[in-house]
Amino acid sequence: MNSGKLISFVIPCYRSEQTIGTVIDEIEELMKEHTDHDHELILVNDCSPDGTWEKIMEICSKVSCASGINLARNFGQHGALMAGLSKASGDIVVCLDDDGQTPAMQAFRLIDAVEQGADAAYARYEHKRHSLFRNMGTAMNEWMAKVMIGKPADLYVSSYFAVKRFVVDEMVKYTGSYPYVVGLVLRTTSNIVNVDIDHRARTVGSSGYTFKKLLMLWLNGFTAFSILPLRVATLSGGIFAFAGFLYGIYTIIKKLIFGNRLDILPLGFSAIMSVMVFMGGMLMLMVGLAGEYIGRSYISLNKDPQYVIRETIDAGSADEQADK
Repeated sequence: MNSGKLISFVIPCYRSEQTIGTVIDEIEELMKEHTDHDHELILVNDCSPDGTWEKIMEICSKVSCASGINLARNFGQHGALMAGLSKASGDIVVCLDDDGQTPAMQAFRLIDAVEQGADAAYARYEHKRHSLFRNMGTAMNEWMAKVMIGKPADLYVSSYFAVKRFVVDEMVKYTGSYPYVVGLVLRTTSNIVNVDIDHRARTVGSSGYTFKKLLMLWLNGFTAFSILPLRVATLSGGIFAFAGFLYGIYTIIKKLIFGNRLDILPLGFSAIMSVMVFMGGMLMLMVGLAGEYIGRSYISLNKDPQYVIRETIDAGSADEQADK
């Protein structure tokens, strides 16, 4: 007998023409074993340059619970997730990757954790099958989330997670131009657990995360939900100013005691230049950091969208047009 509990699977898709079909087949096979739950599939095409949208339309024509969202341009994984979350209506929402590396067959490990009381459950991998470059980017984002937005040190966050309905409702209230999904979850609840999940090697294609995208993701998390960088900049400025004041006192005392006897040669020229270059660089860094915050505030004030939907498709229904 069906419990009436609905599970929403949200999958951002990019260059997944050859992999998304396998992921959907896994989910459908899984849900046949859990007939006490209903489910829906929400596939978000993040303006992929291959035939991903055509594949999504094909899936929607065959799978009765599937719907597709086609974004007008590439907004990144977090923008695509926000588009999918805004459409999800499940009591529990599961977000996973489109490449098959996050095994859909193990989704109920996350769902069970949520049903047992957790507000959110993140997959934790003992052995990750990403490239060294991707793992380095992930490690940097882990550190940033811990230092900047207060992620517990023992909590591992990943792109494979399940959350309760109220968490999703709170997440989609965020209208800023730079969504950072991990930050949205962390600011909503602290009742978050890790669940051990296997991680597969990629069989088709390569990761869509380039160095630029990883850097932008890191910067987004760095500035999205914390003013700690500005406080660090202020503290650094105070320390350097105080050090400069002490050095000035030292110079005056040295002049009074030794006079011009130490000024035979321009000693210390290199050291002075090093300090000037270092201080100049620090000042430029701090000004740039403040400018980043101001720029993002300006863009958000102009209501730059998190995503723009070109069209949507549901099984058995005509395409709809929508914008956000």
